[in-house]
Amino acid sequence: MSFDYKKEYKEFYQPKNKPSIVTIPPMNYIAVRGKGNPNGEDTEYSRALSSLYTLSFTLKMSYKGPYKIDGYFEYVVPPLEGFWWQEGVDGIDYSRKEDFNWISVIRTPEFVTRKDFDWAVAQATEKKKGDYSNAEFITIDEGLCVQIMHLGSYDDEPASVAKMQEYMAQNGYEYDFSDERLHHEIYLSDPRKVAEERRKTVIRHPIKKA
Repeated sequence: MSFDYKKEYKEFYQPKNKPSIVTIPPMNYIAVRGKGNPNGEDTEYSRALSSLYTLSFTLKMSYKGPYKIDGYFEYVVPPLEGFWWQEGVDGIDYSRKEDFNWISVIRTPEFVTRKDFDWAVAQATEKKKGDYSNAEFITIDEGLCVQIMHLGSYDDEPASVAKMQEYMAQNGYEYDFSDERLHHEIYLSDPRKVAEERRKTVIRHPIKKA
């Protein structure tokens, strides 16, 4: 059976729909950076997702070809995630999607190295005839965070964020947003297949002791 990060690390991917405090260890990701409203077809965001999934599945399926990754085991590609920010705003102003800056990411297994990532970029470029030069291999160390499982439309996230704010204040924490510590979302539902009211999204914010 393929290793599934969502099932093996439920504390990171399956929080309850009420806030909780969690410490996130460093993780490696394939990442693409961009700006602007993520909605619509053939946007910078949609092209970024195409690159992420192409490279992620190139790595996942590498065992079927001559290139061998040390320590490889079969796994389910982890869910799409996004780090979001706007200039001059702590957190997110959902009414100003055109001002979004984002880093879209998909986690890689621990055995994937930068060398393996570079191979995947070269392989995808050759096989898919695409341009993957916008993709990066990065490590993100989130540390102490508050998180919640948001159920429903992305536009309704402020209600879940308000619960997080109340919870952290009651427990002696405050936000710790910075250039490195950002509003984070993990998308557990495919919006093309799941109705808005049934979508599951992990929302995570960086915090520190007040």
